[in-house]
Amino acid sequence: MTGEDRGSSLARAIAIILLAIFLFDVMGAIIKHLGARYPAQQLSMLRNVFGFIPGLLILLSTQTWYQAGRPWVIRQWRLGLFRGVFVAGAQLCFYLSLIHLEFATASTIAFSGALFVTLLSIPVLGHKVGVWRWSAVLIGFLGIVLVMRPASETFNWYAILPAFAAFGYAVNNVTAQRFDKTIPTALINVYALVGSLVGAIVLVLLTDGYVHVTPVTDWLWLITMGTAGGLAVFCLVSAYRLTAPSNLAPFEYFSIPFTFLLGWLFFAEAPFERLIPGVFLIIGGGLIIVWRERRSRAEPTASA
Repeated sequence: MTGEDRGSSLARAIAIILLAIFLFDVMGAIIKHLGARYPAQQLSMLRNVFGFIPGLLILLSTQTWYQAGRPWVIRQWRLGLFRGVFVAGAQLCFYLSLIHLEFATASTIAFSGALFVTLLSIPVLGHKVGVWRWSAVLIGFLGIVLVMRPASETFNWYAILPAFAAFGYAVNNVTAQRFDKTIPTALINVYALVGSLVGAIVLVLLTDGYVHVTPVTDWLWLITMGTAGGLAVFCLVSAYRLTAPSNLAPFEYFSIPFTFLLGWLFFAEAPFERLIPGVFLIIGGGLIIVWRERRSRAEPTASA
């Protein structure tokens, strides 16, 4: 792949992951809204039910799937389902934290996932992460801490759950590159959706965590929640198949302004003073990644 092709792939991956992050944040806001009435495991199950539908429709409309002969069985089917089980566990942890913590606080802690992505990409994918990319991730994480300004009551056991969720999502993201390049991304996404749906149903059955949905308008919220989540997962997998995970990790921090905005609009949270100076460090970490990618194209021997 030429330097121009790598740059184009990186630019597409960044745009796609930003869209995925926004959709995830919309989904999270809906979960927090519904969390006062429905258990987290039920929301996880319904999110996967409604998220499966757009995932399947995307597969059925994907040209590369038809060109491949419309396959349903893949060589790495165990990995495909395994990733979904990790997602189901991550969903439960994150949804519980959304219900019991402030929206921005839970989302901020969950963005420790960038560190897990960088760590996992070394043993799982054999990637070498240089000092500049490590610095970019750490700078972004420092920005998150400055934005959050954690109070002592934040660090209860619920505050640990977003970190567990971040690890689960990081496993899902990094292992996306383990699939054969000939497998359509939409098909990989369907396998993950099946695994997460089965995992979520098992959690509901084991905990008896289901409440009758009422009023009818809540079904509209649930459908929107699942659709946004399903589209976000597809975008996330697509982005991580275009470039190295460590290239994208800092850009996930851009979720912070999204969560603050949604928290202000829907939950009367207005901690905008906490954005400064942390938000500049978050954006700075992402810009360092772009800069190093351009340097590495110009100087192939430069440390990444």
